[in-house]
Amino acid sequence: MWDYTDKVMDHFLNPRNVGSVENPDGVGEVGSLACGDALTLSFKLGPDGRIADAKFKTFGCASAVASSSVLTELIKGKTLDEAMQVTNQDIASYLGGLPEQKMHCSVMGQEALEAAIANYRGKHDGAAAVKKGNIVCTCFGVTDEEIRKVVRENGLSTVEQVTNYCKAGGGCGGCHGRIAELIVEVQGEAVKTQIASPPKKPAKLTNIQKIQLVQQTINEQIRPALRADGGDIELIDIDGNKVIVAFRGMCAQCKVSGFTMKDVVQARLREYVSDDLTVEAEKNPESSEHKS
Repeated sequence: MWDYTDKVMDHFLNPRNVGSVENPDGVGEVGSLACGDALTLSFKLGPDGRIADAKFKTFGCASAVASSSVLTELIKGKTLDEAMQVTNQDIASYLGGLPEQKMHCSVMGQEALEAAIANYRGKHDGAAAVKKGNIVCTCFGVTDEEIRKVVRENGLSTVEQVTNYCKAGGGCGGCHGRIAELIVEVQGEAVKTQIASPPKKPAKLTNIQKIQLVQQTINEQIRPALRADGGDIELIDIDGNKVIVAFRGMCAQCKVSGFTMKDVVQARLREYVSDDLTVEAEKNPESSEHKS
């Protein structure tokens, strides 16, 4: 269970400004249902050019709802330039802090605000908003510019922190090397020793060693990312090189569970345990209730 502050729970259970602003001046949409979090922010300017109303619709966890709720409160009464100064750290601080693995929710709020303001300005100066940079994390569609920004503004120094703040690297893991390069590019050579690299896979494993390493990899490299979005995974059995697992929580109902199975779970186990492992879903989920 996440250790949420009273303010997080208040804004989750009693969210402010839910819905859509009628005839909005700006609308920003970020995230996607496939990734587990999605947010739409809309606002209306008053005659004085300040934000008179702001509302949100979000799909996600308690942190996502609370961050979106707080964001609408923070930007009301501000000019667009003043609103642009609101950072994800401002959102997290107002809530009394967020779990490290949930900081991406505050970043999503900041990105939705930037997208909504860009939408407004695009209507008035004719410049369409274009996502800047090159895609680094194909699993979650995160660009190098977005990673640089989150590293610079939040003082990040490890790949794991980047994943916590913007989800980049939380899928198949194939972009970890590029994320590490971007961290060094922003923070300098001093952070190189802090950037964790995957351990070398053992040349040969006994069955017991394989089981232990698979479970360790699930606990340390796979489960945290799934739990960040309300899901989980359970190791059911290992039959030779076949690993049988079952998704739990949100992951059990996710439309992209097949992608997660192959491009996240299987990819991580091959990276940390053995190249010849294959991962399959448990065929009879009910039977897992009788297994420890």
